[in-house]
Amino acid sequence: MNKAAILLQDGTIIPAQSIGHDEISLGEIVFNTSMTGYQEIITDPSYNQQIVTFTNPHIGNTGINIEDNESVNHGCSGIIIRNYPTVDSSWRSENKFIKFLKDKSITALCSVDTRYLTSLLRINGSLNGCLIPDIKKLDYAKDKLSSFPGLIGLDLVKNVSTENNYVWQEGTHNLIDIESFKNKNRLKVFAYDYGIKKNILRILHDLGCDVTVIPADFSYKELLDNDPDGIFLSNGPGDPAACEYVINNIKNLLSKKVPVFGICLGFQLMCLASGAKTYKMKFGHHGANHPVIDVQTKKVFITSQNHGFAVDIDSLSDNHKITHKSLFDDSLQGVELKDTPAYGFQGHPEASPGPQDIYNLFTKFIHNMRNANA
Repeated sequence: MNKAAILLQDGTIIPAQSIGHDEISLGEIVFNTSMTGYQEIITDPSYNQQIVTFTNPHIGNTGINIEDNESVNHGCSGIIIRNYPTVDSSWRSENKFIKFLKDKSITALCSVDTRYLTSLLRINGSLNGCLIPDIKKLDYAKDKLSSFPGLIGLDLVKNVSTENNYVWQEGTHNLIDIESFKNKNRLKVFAYDYGIKKNILRILHDLGCDVTVIPADFSYKELLDNDPDGIFLSNGPGDPAACEYVINNIKNLLSKKVPVFGICLGFQLMCLASGAKTYKMKFGHHGANHPVIDVQTKKVFITSQNHGFAVDIDSLSDNHKITHKSLFDDSLQGVELKDTPAYGFQGHPEASPGPQDIYNLFTKFIHNMRNANA
């Protein structure tokens, strides 16, 4: 292992050891508190141009398998972990963790005091930083880091969206009970890819949807010409307010009263298209243990979260109905529109990783589409 280092925007240097790709990596450094699911997190396109610090000290101990990748070509810009990964143990393991990092060209540093780094992020907020696999390149890394603009105002959807339409045909890994939907007429759903996770598509497929995934800039006119039963707005990276072409598309779709469901970035974009505003959070929500309350039923759900921007609750109009709030900081988690069958959720009901408490948001989408066709 090479002597390596983490360089933060304030000049802080944290010693480390390199176990992954040997190229310098830039990004916004965030921390994730999930106890499991490191592979899904690493391959989540929502982390584009972000470097993930894992607070769980044991990363890599269940190996790697092909089924748990949330994307093929996109994911985080690098990872920071506490312990050097040694022996992995899992009946599902098909590959070694370090080999996976190298094969995927993921810059990764270990032997880091992640509690100290996390405390810095909690105090100062998410910081731009640089992973330096070879400490001899420190000066070069300083020059590169000085040119990194940060995520505010950055459209990263164009980096991760599909270039062409494709039909999704893979189901879930028997994780949830959705048999009751399989014998009904299938629904035609178009899913905008802003950095979509595979598990979202798996769930929609098993809920009775024939899903076509489309690029982020796919024309709303062409979409409507295909007579969709519903439209899904996916998760993704970057600043939602920077994606004006996407917001304009959604604004036109909402006026047509077609059922719409948005998750994470898709939720933020739906809110922007309906007149709300977004803001950059101090250090965001990244983890699988976030309590969210349904404001009507007062039922609490433990959810998976991954977002650094949020919808400003004070910017909502009379047309927005608040459905969910975070019990960590009272930030907005869910909204539905009163004049059209459209709704969204800030967290990740598909989890992967995380609890399955709030899968019912998917069945709500199914019921909205079936009611529209009744």
